[in-house]
Amino acid sequence: MRFADPKNDIAFKKIFGDENKTSVLISFLNSILNFKNNKQIKSLTIVNPYQIPQLKDYKNTVLDIKAKNQDDEEFIVEMQVAKDSNFAKRSLYYSSKSYVNQIQKAEEYDQLKKVYFIGILDFIMFDNDDYLSRHLILDTKTLKQELKDLEFNFIELKKFKFELKECDTLEKKWIYFIRNAENLTLIPKEYENIEEFKLAFESAKIYEWSEKELEIYDYMSMQEGKRYNEIETARMDGRELGLEEGLKEGREEGREQGKLNEKIEIAKNLLDILDNETISLKTGLDIEMVQKLRIK
Repeated sequence: MRFADPKNDIAFKKIFGDENKTSVLISFLNSILNFKNNKQIKSLTIVNPYQIPQLKDYKNTVLDIKAKNQDDEEFIVEMQVAKDSNFAKRSLYYSSKSYVNQIQKAEEYDQLKKVYFIGILDFIMFDNDDYLSRHLILDTKTLKQELKDLEFNFIELKKFKFELKECDTLEKKWIYFIRNAENLTLIPKEYENIEEFKLAFESAKIYEWSEKELEIYDYMSMQEGKRYNEIETARMDGRELGLEEGLKEGREEGREQGKLNEKIEIAKNLLDILDNETISLKTGLDIEMVQKLRIK
């Protein structure tokens, strides 16, 4: 049996965005947000439920799932594979936009409901060891949360090091599922007696997908593979030049690799025309890198 990679956009939305299997998303949200008792989500409506996308219209690797609970609070869930240096700003933008769009007139402030942002990241974003972090607006002196309507939660999959046998909470089980489902061939016994996971694995059974779904899935997988190859190519270019530190920032995200490679090619074409300082100024490359290109 083969399961889809939940980190793939179409797989993630098929698993968590199915309006006929909302218990999956409910279980995930309750566990990640640690909702208990009266706060626990009992039902929700998925605003943008899963539909098979058109390949020609599939432009990027961003996925949003918005939902509302019984208190009309809103939840934005985003799976992000490629490292994005602006992801924090984007999470603020999406959450703020969702918050503002709840009302039509300024006089209706009392109708505004809390917005939760949950970002699932296949890269490291924060300089700490916590795979799950919660970010609130606090008073810097009292540390009280007086402004309560925006909350940001980030799951950094690269920091999650638990084996399945160590996953003793639903939170850990869900994160393990997202990170490792594609490597499983059977539903592990740790999941067998939990209905929501049965449904999740059912949605992830790739042999039951339609031809169009498989086409989109394979396309997104190839895009991710292409991004990885660009990173590796740029890394090797940096080693040849002896400039690992110079390339450190360039490796921050896949799209920067293409820009860096373009700068290097432009610099090579200018070596016979301009001096090192001018080439550095025109391309944005360090003078040291330009010098190494000239020597090479």
